[in-house]
Order: sequence, then C-alpha cells, then structure tokens
Amino acid sequence: MNIKFRNKQRLAKYILEHNGIEVDPHSIFDVQVKRLHEYKRQLLNIMHVIYLYNQIKEHPELDFYPRTFIFGAKASAGYERAKKIIKLINSVGDVVNNDPSVNKKLKVVFIENYRVSNAEMIFAAADVSEQISTASKEASGTGNMKFMLNGAVTLGTMDGANVEMVEEVGSDNAFIFGLRSEEVIDFERNGGYDPNVIYNTDSEIRQVLMQLINGTFSQDTDLFRDLYDSLLTNRYSERPDQYFILADFRSYAQAQKNVEDAYRDTRRWARMALLNTACSGKFTSDRTIREYVDEIWHLDRVEVKKD
Repeated sequence: MNIKFRNKQRLAKYILEHNGIEVDPHSIFDVQVKRLHEYKRQLLNIMHVIYLYNQIKEHPELDFYPRTFIFGAKASAGYERAKKIIKLINSVGDVVNNDPSVNKKLKVVFIENYRVSNAEMIFAAADVSEQISTASKEASGTGNMKFMLNGAVTLGTMDGANVEMVEEVGSDNAFIFGLRSEEVIDFERNGGYDPNVIYNTDSEIRQVLMQLINGTFSQDTDLFRDLYDSLLTNRYSERPDQYFILADFRSYAQAQKNVEDAYRDTRRWARMALLNTACSGKFTSDRTIREYVDEIWHLDRVEVKKD
C-alpha cells in the first residue's frame, strides 16, 4: 500500500468523523483549500462540479472516474459574497452527496475550520491541487508549493507561483488552462469581453447558472441571486464576471477532463506526482532567504568556525 493511499484513507476517516460523509479513497481527491476570495475562483470550481453533476444525471452511462472535490476556506467577516460561495459549496454538497444516482461517482466536501492541523492531512492526501486564480491577480501563493512537495499535480492558471512551478516541473506535468495575464489585463483596460454572449450561446453553462436561482440547490431562489448577477450584470457598478469565470469555464472543464484521462494511466500519474515532488526544491526557504540576502539586503556572509 503506497503512502499517498494511506494518507487518503486517513483524510477519508477524518471527513467521515467530522462531516459525516463517506468518501472513497480510490477516487481522485481534487482539493482547493485557501482563503475564500472571488479572484481565487472557488466559484468556478463549484460551478464545474454542478456541470459534472448534470452530465452524470443526463448521461448515466458515462464512464466517469469517481471524484471527491474537497474545499476548505475562511472568508473575512464582512465579505458577504465570499460567504455566499461557501454556502453554495455546502448546498451543492447536500444535493450531490444525497443523490443515490451519483453516489459512487461524485462527492463534495467542505472541511470546516480549515487550519494547520487538518491542512497537514489535506496536503498529503491531495491528488490534484486547484490553483485557479484569475491570471494576473495572485501575487504568489504558497499552498501550491506545499501541494507540489506532497506529490499533488497542479491544475491551474499561469498566475503567481504557478509560473515558477511549471518552469521547474515542465508543462507536461501540470494542467494549465485559461486566459493569460496579458489577455486579462487587455480586457480590463480595453473591454471586449461580454459574459452574456457565453450565457446566450452555451446551453450547458446557462443551465449551471440557472440552477443557482431556480431552486435546485436552495428553496430560497434569491439566496444565490447575487452570485448569478455578479456574472452577468452591472448591478453593483462593477464589470460583469470581473474574474472571468465564464470566459475560462470551457478551458477549465477540458483541463479537468485531461486530469481524469491522465489519472487513469497509473504509470503516467505516478511519474507526474514523483516529478512534482522532485522538482519542488527551488521553493525551499533557504533559497528564498539567500536571494534576499544577495539581492535585497546586500549582506556579506559570515563564516563561523568552531574551535
């Protein structure tokens, strides 16, 4: 029994004890744990889960590799929309986890009170590391490096530390999708992106959005109205879909399909996981401190000799 599987069993036991949800450690553990903010796009992740749920319901004959989507996050006290996203994740989980027709294929878990003690289990058990912030928005990120060190394969945008990580491990050993930073910045400066075009031309994306407000995940059809409006309207004098969730949705869905295809090839996945661990050395604090000493503080090294 390999170490990764033992770690997945340990996390599965924790989830059963704390969430009352039985998850299959043989499934793909797809993990996004970090501060809840719109630019980090937990909303994109859970909308894709809804999309997969619809696919399984409409096509039960699909050969779908079991997936466990694991979220963990805290939102700042006054960040109402972030808290709505947490509520949506849990509401989707309530529906998905209690639907016997998808029970063996799809699970959604929100780990409460995400903190160091449970992070130690989560990082070690993850197969997929979700680093899906809108390109140009993430200053760096450190959780992605911890996942990499533990052999999780990154699914992400070319943003923050993901750029350096892909330089180290190679693009063949990560799943990169979506708009690049320069494209996002160009849209922000010059316009040209209208999410309503996607809404009106892509029936599957439109279905997901409608499920936010049609009672599928809450009898209160206004509960997630703000999330729906944020993607399509200028209700609060902001650009609609300012974090380009609909713009990146199809690219993200294809990257997720690529994850599944790769995971089915056990030798390929093992190689990817091993290379992620092997190539994570650059991100040691020793190297970071040395660069600060040389490039920022301009200090001379002092050698201390023992008597």
